[in-house]
Amino acid sequence: MRLANFRVGRWAALLVFLGACLSVSAAAQSRSVEEGKFGPVVRAYLGYLKNEQEVVDDRVSRHEVSPTYYRRNSNRIRALRQIAIRIARETHNDYLPELEAVTRDELGLLFERPPQPQSFRVGALVRGAFRFMGTVRTHEVFYVFARLDPYEQADLRQLEPREEATVSPSSATGPGTGTRERRVTVP
Repeated sequence: MRLANFRVGRWAALLVFLGACLSVSAAAQSRSVEEGKFGPVVRAYLGYLKNEQEVVDDRVSRHEVSPTYYRRNSNRIRALRQIAIRIARETHNDYLPELEAVTRDELGLLFERPPQPQSFRVGALVRGAFRFMGTVRTHEVFYVFARLDPYEQADLRQLEPREEATVSPSSATGPGTGTRERRVTVP
């Protein structure tokens, strides 16, 4: 009787294991099908996030990082993935800005004087260098920002109202006036 119960238990464990493998495989397959809908840039970014998750998984399996570190970084990767997919779907464009995901206590990493998260509006500029993309709630709230590239920042500076500066005749060709002194070369 014990031998029969042992065999049934072993078969049941094997079936449960196979079912778990199939469900993980199906989830991975649906994720890869979903990623196949995007262009090469978005797929590359999603692949990068997948590799980052594998690195974090490996480090926690070797006990190199704490469970708290692992959880926060896994959730950060999940937040970046969600926002990247949302951007790709909404814009139908194979372009992603440089994304940053931070928690409330990490806002100081992006901003010298961290703004209040209550003031964030999706799509609004924050301190002229970031566009707020939204929040992702996992076990904690992540604020996701898109870093503006230098061209976008320059365009924004041109749109800002400027104060008229008075220029004295002696400094008309000095540094910062927009003109440069004539270069003289000797043949």
